[in-house]
Amino acid sequence: MTRHGVLIVGVGSIGERHLRCWQATGRADLCFCEPKEPLRSQIAQRYKIVHHYGSLDEALADHPRRFDVAVIATPAPQHIAMATQLVRAGVHALIEKPLSLTGDGILELMELVRRQGVVAAVAFTYRSHPALEDMKRALDTGRFGRPVEVVSVWGQHFPTYRPAYREIYYATRAMGGGIIQDLLPHAINAAEWLVGPVDRLMADAAHLVLAEVDVEDTVHVITRHSTGVLGCYTANQYQAPNENSITVICEDGTARFDLNRACWQSMTVPGGPWQNEFQFSLERDDIFINQANRFLDILASKAAPACTLSEGMQTLRVTLAILDAVENPGWRMVSREDGDLSNA
Repeated sequence: MTRHGVLIVGVGSIGERHLRCWQATGRADLCFCEPKEPLRSQIAQRYKIVHHYGSLDEALADHPRRFDVAVIATPAPQHIAMATQLVRAGVHALIEKPLSLTGDGILELMELVRRQGVVAAVAFTYRSHPALEDMKRALDTGRFGRPVEVVSVWGQHFPTYRPAYREIYYATRAMGGGIIQDLLPHAINAAEWLVGPVDRLMADAAHLVLAEVDVEDTVHVITRHSTGVLGCYTANQYQAPNENSITVICEDGTARFDLNRACWQSMTVPGGPWQNEFQFSLERDDIFINQANRFLDILASKAAPACTLSEGMQTLRVTLAILDAVENPGWRMVSREDGDLSNA
């Protein structure tokens, strides 16, 4: 089994999780870069990482001796510039979601990836969740007939699970904050994977509860997908129960993914019982470890990217359309023309 040197770019909350989970694969030699010196020392000591850097430029001076893979876990506005720098140096890149906050530089990055012959993907973790992967396989066989509707419900008490939300990127839309850019892309990306890309949508959102921030914490979206599926998405970041479900309703049955029960279930008899189809560990790290292993398998030519740059760009288009629909109510078309992330 080939071992890879892996650079984690940014070791804040999500970056530390990536570092821990890539380390857990047993297939990677880790290094990281982090501009905040106290955090850099703390992470190096906690995970016994010898090689760490204060900037990406400093890290690249050690390439290719130390790493050939990078995980970009910095705030979203930095993703494309950093990925471009790494790919230009011949480094494979896994980019945290969202891919970016605008379309600037994405097509150029895709072309650079092609020319350099490296692998690049977007880290939408639900694409690597074994239960959701298994549900997609079942839907794709036609077992439940034609999908006609998708309903996605998400909620969590942010002050409990992300108490630092006031001080991090989340507090500012320009840094990727607010539920539309932070949480909702997970739901949109997973649903598009299951039932096809969104063609048009309407949306409403508001800041209702979270203290000391002005960004929206509640969003409702209705969609039409290119496959004819109608969609409904609702999410908030203050309710007491953890709720993360995606239900795909088909002509001959229904499939439901439930993250918090770490399973997917089906029902084909009206009013009958749910059938448990696939159970997965409840540990959140397991999904990230699975994602890391999946990316390493790609490099060994054993698998396709879980989420390509093109798919990540499509989810960005939907996100931008939602933001626009909230500010200017009405239906929004989601363009899929290369180079055009605007919304008619």
